[in-house]
Amino acid sequence: MSTRLFGEPVRRREDRRLLTGRGRYVDDLGQDALAAAFVRSPHARARIRDIDVSAALDVEGLVAIYTWEDLPERVGRPLPLLIPHPALTHGRTAYPLAREVVRHVGEPVVMVVAADRYLAEDACALINVDYEPLKPVVGLEEAALGARLVHDDVPGNVGARLVQEVPARDGRSAREAVEEAPHTLAFRLDVERSAGMPLEGRGVHARWDGTDLRVHSSTQTSTSVRMAVAAALGLPLPHVEVIAPDVGGGFGVKIVHPWPEEILVPWAAMRLGREVKWTEDRREHFVSSAHERAQVQYVRVGFDDDGRVLGLDVTILHDHGAYTPYGIIVPIVTSTQLLGPYKIGAYRVEFSAIYTNTVQVTPYRGAGRPQGVFCMERTMDRIARHLGKDRTEVRRANFIEPDEFPYDQGMIFQDGRPLIYDSGDYPRMLAMLKELIGWDAFERRPGRGIGIGCYVEGTGVGPYEGGHVQVTSDGRVHVSTGLTSQGQGHETVFAQIAATELGVPIERISVVTGDTRRFGYAVGTFASRAAVVSGNAIALACRKVRAKALRIAADALEADPADLEITDGVVHVVGTPSASVPLATVAVLANPLRYAFDDEAVRATQFAGASSPDRPPVAEGDEPGLEGRDYYSPIRSTFAAGMHAAIVETDPLTAEIRVVRYAVVHDCGRLVNPMIVEGQIHGGVAQGIGGALYERMVYDGDGQLLNASFMDFLMPYATEIPRIETAHLETPSPLNPLGVKGAGEAGVIPVSAVIASAIEDAEGITIDRMPISPSELFELRAHRVTRPGDAVG
Repeated sequence: MSTRLFGEPVRRREDRRLLTGRGRYVDDLGQDALAAAFVRSPHARARIRDIDVSAALDVEGLVAIYTWEDLPERVGRPLPLLIPHPALTHGRTAYPLAREVVRHVGEPVVMVVAADRYLAEDACALINVDYEPLKPVVGLEEAALGARLVHDDVPGNVGARLVQEVPARDGRSAREAVEEAPHTLAFRLDVERSAGMPLEGRGVHARWDGTDLRVHSSTQTSTSVRMAVAAALGLPLPHVEVIAPDVGGGFGVKIVHPWPEEILVPWAAMRLGREVKWTEDRREHFVSSAHERAQVQYVRVGFDDDGRVLGLDVTILHDHGAYTPYGIIVPIVTSTQLLGPYKIGAYRVEFSAIYTNTVQVTPYRGAGRPQGVFCMERTMDRIARHLGKDRTEVRRANFIEPDEFPYDQGMIFQDGRPLIYDSGDYPRMLAMLKELIGWDAFERRPGRGIGIGCYVEGTGVGPYEGGHVQVTSDGRVHVSTGLTSQGQGHETVFAQIAATELGVPIERISVVTGDTRRFGYAVGTFASRAAVVSGNAIALACRKVRAKALRIAADALEADPADLEITDGVVHVVGTPSASVPLATVAVLANPLRYAFDDEAVRATQFAGASSPDRPPVAEGDEPGLEGRDYYSPIRSTFAAGMHAAIVETDPLTAEIRVVRYAVVHDCGRLVNPMIVEGQIHGGVAQGIGGALYERMVYDGDGQLLNASFMDFLMPYATEIPRIETAHLETPSPLNPLGVKGAGEAGVIPVSAVIASAIEDAEGITIDRMPISPSELFELRAHRVTRPGDAVG
């Protein structure tokens, strides 16, 4: 096989293991471990008056019962607020076990440890918690009124309020630009709450040997869990190991660190001197992990006769649930990524992060971008409708042009860095999409419509990732990086990068991720950052190894390193293949030994070679072995982009909505593996269709989640996902050595906007909230009027 694999559609190397039941997940570990289970609040808001565990004490196999009062001071503190921000003036996080008050259904109150999970659940059922129920705060508009408070010390339930504004070139404010524009529209948009629902829920397994703690967690950020656990348990960091084994999906929910269970399970293992394990069941995931998406958006836009946006003023209410462990990243992303591929004359955005007595909100695949794109793309469609123009014509009138990059949007992005787009060609992308979907030839008829959505996605956020590459004396290459994998294809992509950089067949390369024993410094897998940040770090580490290999081989071959190259794992003189040395031999020569313990080691002992007696075996400043470590720290995010289009059909009687065609044009810079990128896009589009048509978390007025099971929470089957047609545009990023941009979240971001656009086209009815169900479309048909609040000037 060729070793020039960058850009090739190499089949995923991890699939055989994952698809044949050979994966190794947290619940596969610790077969003899004690099992933990939790008593969780049945109330959305209540005071805890008493906890009576006496009836559970006689359960056979019971080992321990813990409430908040049993936790030592360090363990019982509120969990960390991971990403503080000056605008987050009233950030609040939960206790590992509830202290005095519960603030959402599912909050953990008591931890039980028993011989197995069945016995632990039996004991939980016998524990009586005396609650004083309080009227909960549910729904954004109710919460924003502030008549009742989720947290007594948070006025108006407002955890954060942030305004960013970019004035017009003539100095006018966005509001002035809107008011003075030839045309003005004002309307409201709603996006409802949803969640990622990975196949595998969260899970933790911990073992303590009296000195060292080893934790396996189904996490997206093992190194951060390690630091959080060490801090909470008062352990020196070198005595804590955290490993993410195979992880059955994440989609953002597993980026929170630590979850209560990631502290409590290791603490119980230390206290009891036994292995302890906890695996989340599906209902627990619904009511005690994290959700996302819910926002209300108030939009005012001013524009000219060509559809160019002269001013845009957006006010957002963001439902943050009961706590803010991950700060205000989601609404920051919404408010900044809302701009998409467009030049907006003047822009003002204000968001308020509102507490409610519901499950906390943290990033979910797309992380605020689907809401922002829904806002901007619905705005573009309304402008087009108002002016009687083609929807693509209005978008084209507002695009940033290819010769305007880098383009500074004048805002601060989620990473605290300027929102500067690095590269792109949006007009060309639109032309490609129109051709792919057949936009100009589309035949409209009642019940059949076409829709479009454009987006820009900030990817590859810092602060850094690292890579370590080692060539061993058998010629194998071992690559490790600290971020984790949840099915993205990292084993394949990182091996492709290493194979290309080192000139080694991919079959000889192994990749390890998410194991703090192998790599201790990392950030995590989120924000479409793995290929950008870890991929570049691995490439840089490979280049160090390659330079050292060529230097050592040059000595052996009595050649100039500049005259050498590596092909199929062999270092040779360019143009003279017979003058060569295997990379395995170079690895041997890189490690001078005293003792011979195998055939390869014989060649590296102190008597094997004719080294100069005037030089030490290991030169000053050098290290034994053929390995390298490097880090990549981006100056700022790189910005991928995409445009989607869909054709939908709506049933005239039942109002069922069917997506019959879906097309995607995507730009993630240089493609490492186009097949994996397409897989990411397909999976994202499927998730987006779920969010557009099926998936919503339905709370009643008492804060009870009414659809906390897969019997009631609808997700699309394969039968609901059309064939997805894709095309790629590559505008390499100038910000990193590989020229890559992220792709992991691309597929999901614009889907709600695209399908809303297509339904509106099919039905002639304004669509201003998502997801939309057949019953809701049926009701809209019955009224068949433009919704109120669509003021036109």
